[in-house]
Amino acid sequence: MGVLRFPKRYLIVILTFISTFICYVERVGFSIAYTAAADAAGVSQSSKGTILSTFYYGYACSQVPGGWAAQRIGGRCVLLLSFVTWSLTYAFVPLDPNSVTMMVLARFLVGVAQGFMFPSIHSVLAQWVPPHERSRSVSLTTSGMYLGAAAGMLVVPSLVKLSSPQFVFLAEATLGTIWSVVWLNYASNPPQSELPKATTVTGFGEVLLLIKGGHEKIKVEERNERICNRTESIPWKIIFRSLPIWAIVVNNFTFHYALYVMMNWLPTYFEQGLQLSLQDMGSYKMVPYLNMFIFSNIGGVIADHLITKRLLSVTATRKLLNTSGFIVASLSLMALPIFRTSLGAVICSSVALGFLALGRAGFAVNHMDIAPKYAGIVMGVSNTAGTLAGIIGVDLTGKLLEAAKFAHSDLSNPESWRSVFMIPGVLCIFSSLGFLLFSTGERIFH
Repeated sequence: MGVLRFPKRYLIVILTFISTFICYVERVGFSIAYTAAADAAGVSQSSKGTILSTFYYGYACSQVPGGWAAQRIGGRCVLLLSFVTWSLTYAFVPLDPNSVTMMVLARFLVGVAQGFMFPSIHSVLAQWVPPHERSRSVSLTTSGMYLGAAAGMLVVPSLVKLSSPQFVFLAEATLGTIWSVVWLNYASNPPQSELPKATTVTGFGEVLLLIKGGHEKIKVEERNERICNRTESIPWKIIFRSLPIWAIVVNNFTFHYALYVMMNWLPTYFEQGLQLSLQDMGSYKMVPYLNMFIFSNIGGVIADHLITKRLLSVTATRKLLNTSGFIVASLSLMALPIFRTSLGAVICSSVALGFLALGRAGFAVNHMDIAPKYAGIVMGVSNTAGTLAGIIGVDLTGKLLEAAKFAHSDLSNPESWRSVFMIPGVLCIFSSLGFLLFSTGERIFH
């Protein structure tokens, strides 16, 4: 009977959490496996940066189309197609750093496939999750990214050492295939009978969310009216002219600039900047991403508590968490090159990434606050900016390090890394100020 009372929306959230977990095992896994193969083949830092950034070109191309497809076809089907596509790519493409063309095409295709993922997830969650559970549901789902990155940092170096970089590809393809089968069997669109029951059980049959300090309220739609009405035209002009949406877009760019630089280059920083071996570091190397997982869920719980207990309005809650997270992350990023020991670097990078994740309870959930009907579309637009950050940040970092290596002979000099971490630190400050000025928790699309 306990299983029967388990709400279906919880299962959907858990499955989306696992999906982000697997995708970030893939991203960190590729970075580590490719770096090992490329270093063995004598590939330059600049060339490595080009290959690592290729993923984000494909990822950028499919963000808005992913939101459109989720709106028209349904996020459930689009998410499945995304997983099947990138899993098959990994199953059949060999890891050969000397075959640049093949690696570029493979990473581009994987990027395109995964670009459909987050708009689809936001579309699915907007359909299934009631407003008072949004912060912790989105935080749990996205925290899978960080736990996946932590798992990748812990397991993949050992897989590379014990087997080969190619084995990492096959293992990731297997994980993607297993998830696809489970999703196909258990995921569904929310039935009409499930929606009223979900709202009644949670006390949301006539729920009102606070906005603007509690003086205005938003009535949650009757669940018989589908959140994603696929027959309506998408208000593109309103979307692109909306300052609250641009506040989300800018913060998404900054978040992912910092995240992707750390994800793709932190292994290089440990090994060449600090002269440490990833294998010898043991579980320490996964701590920054594990911290992201913890802080992401803490942020979601805090946000839902502040809103449902009416301690703060939705707007004030989003601004508080976004600003506090980004400011602390900024200071930690800029301080990172100062620490020259493994413990100091791990603690500093953990604080930086942890508070970045805390900030997601601000800007990342704000899609659903202001535009629940078009959550997939708005997520696609903002995540396109985040993807551009990956293209710019990962490639630029490779070029900065190549120049620093020429200037300082090697990358063990802390000056080689100062600009690498200074750039995202400064971006965090300016984007958080923009969010304070222009964001809102008030619904602006009806």
